[in-house]
Amino acid sequence: MKNIEHIRHSFAHLLAAAVLDLYPNTKPTIGPATENGFYYDFEFENPISEKDLKEIQKRMKKILNKWENVSGKEVTEEEARNLFKENPYKLELIDEIVSDGDLVTLYTWGDFTDLCKGGHAESSKDMNPDAFKLTKLAGVYWRGDENNPQLTRVYGLAFETKEELEEYEKMLEEAEKRDHRKIGKEMDLFTFSNLVGSGLPMFTPKGMAMRDAIEKKIMDIQEKYGFKKVWIPHITKPELYKTSGHWDKFGEELFKLKGKESEFVMKPMNCPHHTQIYASTPKSYKDLPVRYVETTTCYRDEQTGELLGLSRVRSLTQDDGHVFCTEDQIKEEIKNIIDVIKEFYSTLGMFNNYRVALSVRDPNNKEKYLGDDTVWNLSEKVLEEIANEEKLNFEIMEGEAAFYGPKLDFMFRDSIGREWQLATAQLDFNMPKRFSLEYTDSSGEKKTPVMIHRAVAGSLERFLSVIIEHFAGEFPFWLAPVQIKVLPIGEKHIDYAKEVEKKLRSYRVELDDSDDNFGKKVRKAKVEKIPYFIVIGDEEVKHEKITLESRDGNKEELTIENLLDKLEEEK
Repeated sequence: MKNIEHIRHSFAHLLAAAVLDLYPNTKPTIGPATENGFYYDFEFENPISEKDLKEIQKRMKKILNKWENVSGKEVTEEEARNLFKENPYKLELIDEIVSDGDLVTLYTWGDFTDLCKGGHAESSKDMNPDAFKLTKLAGVYWRGDENNPQLTRVYGLAFETKEELEEYEKMLEEAEKRDHRKIGKEMDLFTFSNLVGSGLPMFTPKGMAMRDAIEKKIMDIQEKYGFKKVWIPHITKPELYKTSGHWDKFGEELFKLKGKESEFVMKPMNCPHHTQIYASTPKSYKDLPVRYVETTTCYRDEQTGELLGLSRVRSLTQDDGHVFCTEDQIKEEIKNIIDVIKEFYSTLGMFNNYRVALSVRDPNNKEKYLGDDTVWNLSEKVLEEIANEEKLNFEIMEGEAAFYGPKLDFMFRDSIGREWQLATAQLDFNMPKRFSLEYTDSSGEKKTPVMIHRAVAGSLERFLSVIIEHFAGEFPFWLAPVQIKVLPIGEKHIDYAKEVEKKLRSYRVELDDSDDNFGKKVRKAKVEKIPYFIVIGDEEVKHEKITLESRDGNKEELTIENLLDKLEEEK
């Protein structure tokens, strides 16, 4: 069976071979497979542009005709250094391989040899010359560090068949039309300012209406499961994150502040703060479970080159929650969280196309995670039992766990087939222990509670970027920034239109009493993708009724009372 990841990795090598053939003084660095293709980072002697990609792609096809099978071999450190003596990037990689105690391996396709750990197509015959395409260039820093030299990244797509490539390109075209940055601007949902800074979005009244609607919907669903709102400050002493383990794991992403007397950091996550609310009062087994939720902004010092609209930001507002419970309560609490996730995504029509990643430790790199084998084996076993009992569509993903515990990551497909990880439930035996959290059990003994981390929408910014593109701005009624627009046909209809608008103020309603002609008002309402607009003319004024038109073209005549009943049912 063909391994598409290995095929894509081999295309990365083919790209490097073609670049060196055309530009011999180039220094190749690294070139992995990606979700839909591959890339390779180069230091070019002279800059290239995207118009050069056609020639590079042409050379790749020419070289591919001469390739047959790949061959790999172990070499000494000296042999590898001699081969790449003119390439400081490869020499740095060799240093790392040797210091980690790994073998130095080279792989050769035709006349091209590269430093590589392996994972290639079994034969060049698996690399379809009609199923790949170079797509774009990007400027990147070596190892993502802006203090390092800037390189040129060449991106490509690769699939098994030409048809798959063409289908993916069509999806990209559709994605471009749905780009949340474009729709967000057209619908006046959010904005950025150079004076504020990159990756720091600001939301307009319409965008804020959507954020509030999401937060309210989630709170309405989870309230019946006993979740209570809390509030925490946006800064903390570094000791909080040193105790939790986040400092060592995410220290480079922290915004650090200098106060008059102390040093602080902007919070990148909320769970350590929530442990301190739990610890503020003694707890007995009768108090558990304790369930905290909060929608609050966190801050992460992302690289400028990685920022992208609302998808990747420096200020992210998390729909965050934590449950503190006994071991016996784990299953019920996580099942409740799963019910919240199911109900919320059902309101978006997305729960019919989902899967769950049961994200567990990498068994070969246990040192990356907090806690011992006993805790991890237990927590992974419990999550797998829950996934089976709940009949979730799940698969086990090694190496994807959080550093403090395994998790159930809910992945949803949008309307054009892209998959996004949005909701999560994470089981954590480690952080409560690090913070010495306690409760008194029925026999009077001190015990450590278990902590469950949960997110339904996750980062509201990223969630909105996905949902804007999923619906292409045509949001369901409960989520639409403006739910109803009242359109008087002429000036003599404005007074009655104002009465109608006033009666609808429990919804997000707007009155268009501008001097625009009626046709322009209707076109504007349709461009803004408003679910309903109400027409007020002579007949409506005379009979004290309204004409309701929907976004999809349906039209009906109603009394205000009938309309309120209809909207309440839809809400």
